[in-house]
Amino acid sequence: MTKRRLLLAASAAAASVLLALGPQAVTASAAPPKLPPLAVPRTVLLDGPTIAHIRTRISVGHGTAAEKAAVAALVRTADSELTAGPWSVMDKPQVPPSGDKHDYMSQAPYWWPSKPMTPDNPLGCPYIQKDGQRYPGADAITDHDERGQAWNAIRDLTLAWYYTGRADYAKRAELDIRTWFTDPATAMNPTLAYAQGIPCQTPGRGIGIIESSDQIVDVLDALALLDAGAPGWTHTDRAQLQTWMTTYLTWMRTSANGQDEEAATNNHGSWKDQQDAAIALYVGQRSEAASIVESAKANRIAVQIQGDGSQPLELSRTRSWHYSNFNVTALCRLAEVGRHVGVDLWSYTAPGGGTLSKAVDYLIPAAEHGASAWPHQELGTFDQTLAVYELHAAASEAHDGAAKEAVGQTPAPGGTDLWPVEPDCLATSSAG
Repeated sequence: MTKRRLLLAASAAAASVLLALGPQAVTASAAPPKLPPLAVPRTVLLDGPTIAHIRTRISVGHGTAAEKAAVAALVRTADSELTAGPWSVMDKPQVPPSGDKHDYMSQAPYWWPSKPMTPDNPLGCPYIQKDGQRYPGADAITDHDERGQAWNAIRDLTLAWYYTGRADYAKRAELDIRTWFTDPATAMNPTLAYAQGIPCQTPGRGIGIIESSDQIVDVLDALALLDAGAPGWTHTDRAQLQTWMTTYLTWMRTSANGQDEEAATNNHGSWKDQQDAAIALYVGQRSEAASIVESAKANRIAVQIQGDGSQPLELSRTRSWHYSNFNVTALCRLAEVGRHVGVDLWSYTAPGGGTLSKAVDYLIPAAEHGASAWPHQELGTFDQTLAVYELHAAASEAHDGAAKEAVGQTPAPGGTDLWPVEPDCLATSSAG
């Protein structure tokens, strides 16, 4: 479970108490009325006009109970993040092969030492793969965990500011952003050359790009919200982030690691596409973003989704439920980028009959009833909540009646459904 989901779980109970106290209590906590007007945010996943309308409605006391509960949960998560961090790649004790601690570094999570760790073989090499089983020793390198915490906090704090107008949320998000991305003393270099390395084998792999691609788009939407008029956010900040993201996208599109990940046919390729398309849109490369989304019809949906909605490449995994949801989330988010550039993935039907809606519908029985309705291998705890935002998206974007009905039967992460204020195919599970 991600840190964000743990925080939301803790805040769900508080949100329920507020609802029990009545609408006035929820309104007072979640969003003060009469917020100043802001420019419509130029988001890359979220629909800017839609969330601007939600903000206006909440700020004048016309928000629904579901919207108020969602904001209350979001605020409590953000409150805990006001004093957490800031985080930096400089925090790790290890030095990457480049000799520069500004380079992001992580270890392959599903690879384990096959030999005892001795003075002659301190790492226990060679390493062997155990799919779906995370090696605890990989967490000794802190970049993976701290990146997740930082990027979650950036989005949570920014959304909390957007819906409440509290300047402390925006200022803390800005500190987290500058610390991770632009402060010369603490910033991450815009490359993932040393992500998911395997000891004694390779310093980094294209597959490690998943550690960025499943979350950085949340940062992009946060930047777009701050650009709409956040206190303390400057033109210099925006220019520096544009430069960082442009350099990062160039590395992603031209490096050997980036091209390896793009060639992946399973969820890794889907997540790489949605990351690159979203960054391209954020930095003004609209035609590039549209081209990436368009290519997903033949390269992702047609390859990955069968006529019955199953995803064989994900079903073959030891955590087939996790990865089936994970890939659908990536495609759903890619479709959200497509909405901004005029490419409709929801309406596409592959030659074999596969569609994005069918992939969502395939998940409905298990989303509603749990492991007993999922006839495939799933190591560990079975988490029904993984499907709820995909169901929301299919119901909203594809007018999928089955998905719409299933939303009400599927639990939300932490017990609070964020879709009313964050209508986005949220990545509620994280990459390995």
